[in-house]
Formats: sequence, structure tokens, C-alpha cells
Amino acid sequence: MEIALIVLTIGVVLLLAGQLAGPRRDRVTEARLAEIDRRLQLVLDHLGVVDRRPEPPGVREYLARGQKIQAIKAYREATGADLRTAKEAVDAMMGPIS
Repeated sequence: MEIALIVLTIGVVLLLAGQLAGPRRDRVTEARLAEIDRRLQLVLDHLGVVDRRPEPPGVREYLARGQKIQAIKAYREATGADLRTAKEAVDAMMGPIS
């Protein structure tokens, strides 16, 4: 009986350890992708390349009214981007507001 309990405990510990390792890999992947995005943006800036993709609907209008948080929210809803990416994109759009 004690051996079964020990085996069961070890099994639970191993399962928990496996679950904890999964999100860590996601964080590492997320960090690597963010670094790749940063480097790519540096290259594009250096070459003077401008991304001409259409902006998500409503973002420019929110910015024109000074509603940056709403613009970030609209960007996230339209693109599925995370908060940091959406904030950076909206910050980049703020420069050419007329």
C-alpha cells in the first residue's frame, strides 16, 4: 500500500512539473519572437521601409479624438495582438496624426 502511494505521489509530482514547464516554454518563445520583431523593425527603419498595410478600423478615429486606450483596444480586437504589440503599433501611428 505504501509503495502504491509513493508511486502515485511521484506520478502527480511529475505531471505537475510537466505542466509548469509548458508555460515557461511559451514565455521563452514569446520573448524570442519579441526580440525578432524588434530586430526586424530596426532593419526596416534602417532601410527606410514603410509598412503600408491598412490600419484596423476605428484606430485612427480614436487617436484623432485623443482616446489612446480605446485605439489600443480597437487594434487588439481587430488584429488579435497582445497588449504590448498593440500599444507599440498605436504609438507608431500617433506620429502622423493630422
